[in-house]
Amino acid sequence: MSEKNRDGMRSARERLKQQREQDKTREKRRRVLIVTAAVVGVLGLAGVVGVIAAAGGGGDSSDKAGPVVPPAGATAGDKPAIPQGRPDAPSTLAVWEDFRCPACAQFESIMRTSVHQLMASGALKVDYHLATLIDGNLGGTGSLRAANAAACAQDAGKFTAYHDVLYSNQPPETNDAFAKNEKLIELAAKVPGLDTPAFRACVEDGTHDSWVKTSHAAFKKSDFRGTPSVLLNGTPVFPQKDGVQISPENLKKWVAEANKGKKAGTASPAPGSPEH
Repeated sequence: MSEKNRDGMRSARERLKQQREQDKTREKRRRVLIVTAAVVGVLGLAGVVGVIAAAGGGGDSSDKAGPVVPPAGATAGDKPAIPQGRPDAPSTLAVWEDFRCPACAQFESIMRTSVHQLMASGALKVDYHLATLIDGNLGGTGSLRAANAAACAQDAGKFTAYHDVLYSNQPPETNDAFAKNEKLIELAAKVPGLDTPAFRACVEDGTHDSWVKTSHAAFKKSDFRGTPSVLLNGTPVFPQKDGVQISPENLKKWVAEANKGKKAGTASPAPGSPEH
């Protein structure tokens, strides 16, 4: 066989291999990306994209773990969380989220003010559970890097403010901009007092990476189908509760019903809670 023919066969095999890899990638994305038509009345949450965990999917940013360093004030146990609000508030909103998740950003932009008001009044505390689902489904490390940075902000008592900045400046889902620590540090400048040497070192060193990975591992062990997963006192409320779509008004109504006959929390808010 001539050298020319051998080169031609090698090129054909390489093209076939590349085509197979591309087919595998497309099939994986087809399996894990689902449109969840979460229509929330006048809120405009129609067409939100929710990312579904792939059954038996490949590795993601939670696969490797080192020493676990929880952020300040984090809750331990089988569902690690960053609590915000007054710890003695009678109701708890559990939010499982991914900073690269567009549906999470939609939920935050619409519900943020009401959630902050409910926390400030002592009616509600919020447990934020950080996941890295999109890193695993689409590739990259932006979910992990942003979650670590948010945990670093918790150390500085600035979690909620930085959390809101991340969602307000979220890149497109397929753009892994949050994978760059310099971008996360740049956004920290939007939160007064956060951009300090200690915060920068925490971000650049990945101080809380392993803690974030334990939180994502808890997400994978749960029955949740995607992010955001939002529960009020253990009952799912996103995109709806008992057939009623979530909205700022309905969330306030549901919290009021759950708190009937109970006193509002009066304890000092957890570090990093919204300031009012």
